Amino acid sequence: MTFLKVQFNFSRCLIASLIFLSCFSCQESKRETPLTNKQQKEKEEKKPQVAVKVPASFTPAKVKKMESQLDSIFTHLHKRKGFNGTVLVTKYDKVIYKGAFGFANFKRRDSLNTHTAFQLASVSKQFTAMAIMMLKEQGKLSYEDSVQQFIPNFPYKGITIRQLLTHRSGLSNYTYFSDELWPDRRVPITNEDVLDLMEAHQPRPYYPPNTHYDYSNTGYFLLASIVAKASGMPFSAFMEKNIFGPLQMKNTFTFSDSLVSQTDKVATGHTGGRRKRYPDYLDTVLGDKGIYSTVEDLYKWDQALYTDKLVKRETLEEAFTGSRLKKNKDEDYGFGWRIRPLDNGDTVVYHAGLWHGYTTYLLRNPKDHSALIVLSNVSNGSLRHLKEIQRFLYPVQQGITPVEENATAVPVVNAKP
Repeated sequence: MTFLKVQFNFSRCLIASLIFLSCFSCQESKRETPLTNKQQKEKEEKKPQVAVKVPASFTPAKVKKMESQLDSIFTHLHKRKGFNGTVLVTKYDKVIYKGAFGFANFKRRDSLNTHTAFQLASVSKQFTAMAIMMLKEQGKLSYEDSVQQFIPNFPYKGITIRQLLTHRSGLSNYTYFSDELWPDRRVPITNEDVLDLMEAHQPRPYYPPNTHYDYSNTGYFLLASIVAKASGMPFSAFMEKNIFGPLQMKNTFTFSDSLVSQTDKVATGHTGGRRKRYPDYLDTVLGDKGIYSTVEDLYKWDQALYTDKLVKRETLEEAFTGSRLKKNKDEDYGFGWRIRPLDNGDTVVYHAGLWHGYTTYLLRNPKDHSALIVLSNVSNGSLRHLKEIQRFLYPVQQGITPVEENATAVPVVNAKP
């Protein structure tokens, strides 16, 4: 009888142990189950943005007053300085002003709106740099890789991806030598065509690699070509799949005749005399230019850069870190971004662009999560007056010495004489 009792108690303990181990195993299995791609993406997107402290003075009344003041400034620029385009301004991640002034096409006199797409010109470079950073995180390239690792027949030795990003390749401007070497300007030229010209004719570089900072459109068309080689898909497809699509930038795309011909969505470029500028054979080269977007979509882009949606923050931080060996007190360059101090002492990242009747500008101030986004389809110099808006958004505090007068003027870049 005693033996049966002991056996019974032992059986109960054994059963309880098995139940406990089974439950523990289930819990462990639950913890160890890998996340699906969708679950991982949702987890990443739930990560909080970089925090910014909103001062108590930033009240709804303050926002309304700033909106009114900005509207007065841009209305003045439109009526007195010929500004024709769209604008969006943020502060502490909040849109405080957006507006549209003038026409998408002066002949048709169709009004612009904040969903109208513009050719971004050199503002495109920051997107090309982002594609490179994404591929670096994926282990498909290194910043120290040579161009030949992706384009074996490239005839210039000793040039790295980092040097392309920071304008230290020393290569000559493809827009100039293509004018001389491309046989028929009625035929669009592609990135591959320009690579073929460089291999066949080997235009003389301006400088040996890594000896000078020299702003280079050639460097960024090469980066777009490397994106295509490293990813195994066309540059346009990579941008749509990895950047425009995930960020819901529904009115952002790279140049193509079919998309640009959608006149209800795209502003037409104009000269300073408001004459229509037509695309030419160089428009089909991508990377240094060629992205179209809206102020609304660029706001989504700006906000994404405060998160880990595209790349890790430490990866992105290098894009906003100066690279020039001889430091210029007024400006430096990261990966697709210019870096400069404002009159009030804040350091901002920005880029401007000018191409075929479009003038563009995107400035970000990480200190207060503010942005100034301006797109114009009339290249009449009106964006040179943006220093007035910058001084309004970032007034000089007492005791701070302003930088030189011309330091906030918009530089003319990506332009041909």
